[in-house]
Parts: sequence; C-alpha cells; structure tokens
Amino acid sequence: MIIPLKKDSLASLKANFHTHSSFCDGKNTLSEMAKAAYEKGITHLGFSSHAIFPFSGTWHIQLKDFESYKNEIDRLKEEYKGRMKIYMGFEADWLPPAAAPVKTYYSKWKPDFLIGSVHYVSSEKGLASVDHKTDMVKRGIDFAFDGDGRKMVKAYFETQRKMLETCDFDILAHPDLVRKRNGELSLFDENEEWYKKELELTADAIAKAGVIAEINTGAIVRGAMNDVYPSATFLSMLKERNVPVCISSDAHTAQGVDGAYERGIEAALKAGYTELTYPC
Repeated sequence: MIIPLKKDSLASLKANFHTHSSFCDGKNTLSEMAKAAYEKGITHLGFSSHAIFPFSGTWHIQLKDFESYKNEIDRLKEEYKGRMKIYMGFEADWLPPAAAPVKTYYSKWKPDFLIGSVHYVSSEKGLASVDHKTDMVKRGIDFAFDGDGRKMVKAYFETQRKMLETCDFDILAHPDLVRKRNGELSLFDENEEWYKKELELTADAIAKAGVIAEINTGAIVRGAMNDVYPSATFLSMLKERNVPVCISSDAHTAQGVDGAYERGIEAALKAGYTELTYPC
C-alpha cells in the first residue's frame, strides 16, 4: 500500500503497523487498541506483538498465547470490516542463533507482516540491551563491552546488518534504536565519522534487503528522546538509496496509537519523501 505524503494531510489514509497490546508489554487489550485507532482516524492498523520465537521473554508474547492472539485479531478484523483494515503481525527479535525474524518460523500463525527488530547485542562476555532503562543499558555496556559505548554501538549496527542479510521480514524497526539513551549516557557523538560510516553501511544493507524502514515516533511519546528514529542524517541516507519508509507510533497504550504522528510526517517530508509504503 502506497500513501501519498502531503504537508498537511495523508489524504484519506492513515496507517500504523507497529502496535503492542497486553499480549506483550502493552498496557491495553487488542480491542482497546483497535477502538482507539478507529476513533483517531486510523484506516489501516497492524498489530505487532513482541515475539522471540521459539522462546518466551518477559516482555514478549508467551508461546501459549500465540493462538489466542491470532484468534482475537481475526475477530477484530471482522468487527471492523468495512471501517478499518486490521492486520496481524509480530515484532520479531533477532537473537542468533535461535530466534530470528524469519517468516517460516512464524508461518503456523499466518501473519500478514513481520517486523525485524534488534533489542540486544552481544560480545564474547555476554548480552546487553539497547532498549531498557538508562541504568540497565549502562550496566549491559559495562558488563559486555567493558564500558565502551562505541564498541556497543558498532556491535548494534553490525548485528542489524547481519539480520538484514540473513532474515526475511517486511519492516525494519527503529533503525537507530541505540540513540535512545545516548542523551543521558553520552556514549557517542553522532557527528563523528566512524558513526556516520556505520549509518552508511547500514543504509546500504537496508537498501539491499529491500525492506521498509520505519520512521518510529515511540521515543517521543514515551519521553525517552525528543526525536524520531531514524535521525535526519540517517533518513537522508535512506532516501538517497530509495529505501521506502512508513510511519509507526510503536504504540504501547491506546492513547499513543497515533502518538507524535505529525513528527513522523515532518521528518519524512524533510528528507524528501513524497509517499509512505506499507506491506499490505
């Protein structure tokens, strides 16, 4: 689906394909999220529960709940038929060698789309999270990367590129999530050449993989950062490579289902995009 992008509107279409619920770490039920989306004028809603199949994480959908998740979304598809199109997907974590955003892994539930996501990075010493509370992110860097933020950042982008090279999914989630706690921890300087080189290499990998990169407004909504993912610099690189983009709120509450959407539009237009692309 292609949505023409205009300065003051999205014509008659408005989509969000990155939506969480109480099946993972969201605060509202699928039904509550759908109701809020419809009331806010969303015409195409994609649910994307955190998943780390074949495992169950503390903030991922539990293995025992996959079927219930699918069944409830199927019910909502019927409830909103003719009013709002609803899609069932997963935000699948890349945690090699076992967990990966590969469509065949999730084929039993016949998802309409799959989001590929990197939340964890590893070293020979262990695992670190790039998407946690500030003190936990720092603890992981200290443990796995000897306190070296640059090492962690390089590992993050290398991990993401590996996922893009080897996995099979539709949308790349928050392409520079590693920026989330940088304002508080001052781990790296986004203007340094080594960092820009990581962005260039990753932009090349995204273009080669043929996936959609999301402009994610979730950090703004949750007060973690006053900017979208990806940064303006990164987004310009993606535009230069003709990488398609969509806008996602990464909603974890009904109230935030279209949170800071206008900031996503602003970022896309500034980078030179004239349309949004969704996998449906």
